[in-house]
Amino acid sequence: MKPFFREAINLLLVTAGILSAGFGLKGFLLSSRFIDGGVTGISMLLSDVSGLPLSALILVINLPFIALGYRQLGGKFALKSALAIAGLSGCLAVVNFPDVTPDKLLTAVFGGFFIGAGIGMAMRGGAVLDGTEIAALLISKGSHLLKVGDVILILNIFIFCAAAFFLGVESALYSILTYLAASRTVDFLIHGIEEYTAIIIVSEKSDEIRESIVRVLNRGVTIYKGRGGMTGADLNILYCVVTRLEIGRVKSVAGEIDESAFVVVHPLADASGGIIKKPILH
Repeated sequence: MKPFFREAINLLLVTAGILSAGFGLKGFLLSSRFIDGGVTGISMLLSDVSGLPLSALILVINLPFIALGYRQLGGKFALKSALAIAGLSGCLAVVNFPDVTPDKLLTAVFGGFFIGAGIGMAMRGGAVLDGTEIAALLISKGSHLLKVGDVILILNIFIFCAAAFFLGVESALYSILTYLAASRTVDFLIHGIEEYTAIIIVSEKSDEIRESIVRVLNRGVTIYKGRGGMTGADLNILYCVVTRLEIGRVKSVAGEIDESAFVVVHPLADASGGIIKKPILH
């Protein structure tokens, strides 16, 4: 029963994602000639220039990347993504969304918001609505110099330069704003307010700080054995993973015990297992 319930939730998320992305495209961007980044942006630009229907272009351009990335994604994910993209294509072809506002700034921000929300919900449901990251993964696999993020950045630079040429500089600038709004929305939906952050604390009073973090915050702490570079003294280096809402509390705890504690904070792409979400049992 649990797998069925989970798949039902995933289906609802992907369906909601399709409707949200469709609303962002038809309800905001298309009438203003703004585009998004990635494969969706390429489809929108080609549709504007050639006059071909966006619904067909999104399907035609995205699906080859799903097929090529079959090995990296796995059959189930590839199938769900192909169906999700086909669903978005059908939504754009069939559903009549109202044109919400003529205001360009609102169009760029909220068009990006709804597209990002759609992509984010689909990803949480186990599918993708845009083949950009798949394309970037395939390209980076064949290159030792380029990472996935580099490929996405280069791809979007070309897309927005082409938008400036074909649609005008103003439309290209608004399109960049659309892309930024969509990216931030995707990040928030995937990571939310519980985006994980790693904190490293170096202090001569590490034992007291560790006890306080464990007792007050109910967070696990890993201890690394280290040595001071200048003093040569042995040190216990503390490493803990918290949500970004708890960063201030950890820093406050460390500062109250040792004002000279060296604290390093850096974001994590993901974290799972351990006692990240559940309190420590005493």
